[in-house]
Amino acid sequence: MRILPAGERAVLVELEDLTEVLGYYAALAASPPAGVIDIIPAARTVMVTTDGTDLVELTRLLRAVQPVSGSRTGGELLEIPVVYDGEDLPDLAELLECSIDDVIKRHTAEDWTVAFCGFAPGFGYLTGTTSWDIPRRSSPRTKVPAGAVALAGEFSGVYPRESPGGWQLLGHTDLKVFDQTREPAALLSPGRRVRFVRVED
Repeated sequence: MRILPAGERAVLVELEDLTEVLGYYAALAASPPAGVIDIIPAARTVMVTTDGTDLVELTRLLRAVQPVSGSRTGGELLEIPVVYDGEDLPDLAELLECSIDDVIKRHTAEDWTVAFCGFAPGFGYLTGTTSWDIPRRSSPRTKVPAGAVALAGEFSGVYPRESPGGWQLLGHTDLKVFDQTREPAALLSPGRRVRFVRVED
């Protein structure tokens, strides 16, 4: 672990890998030190923001945090209905050396957890409990529709709005994962568990 200052009111905790980030974030969120006002996980780091607490003392407290195990399965479950009609399904089946139906079964059987958020408001990077290693498209699309369900690297995700993107498209959902008129606006937040459910169009 390495802890670096990030301005006058925050520090950046650098960790070994995503599994350690998930465990560290879960432990810190369950019992944050006094003065901590925001905790933001990423792929290999956790940003901790304070209300002005002494950063030297905060660093000491953060070094004592012990990551918890089982952090991928402890959050509230969100089921996302998906129509599996993605343009990249045939390529994914070929890549994984299985049928299209097998790709869909594997995606819906997976236990997903929101590891962190980024790219766009409401976009959650979902990590599974089994090994995924899906390359991004060699040529990104200029427009991916809102609600597109996709894979890239070790992650799955749902595009919250129309945007460019290079992830492999599996299908789409009508569920709005981000809506500024709703509270909370984002359905996908770090630690939340997700299950994709196959539905017909």
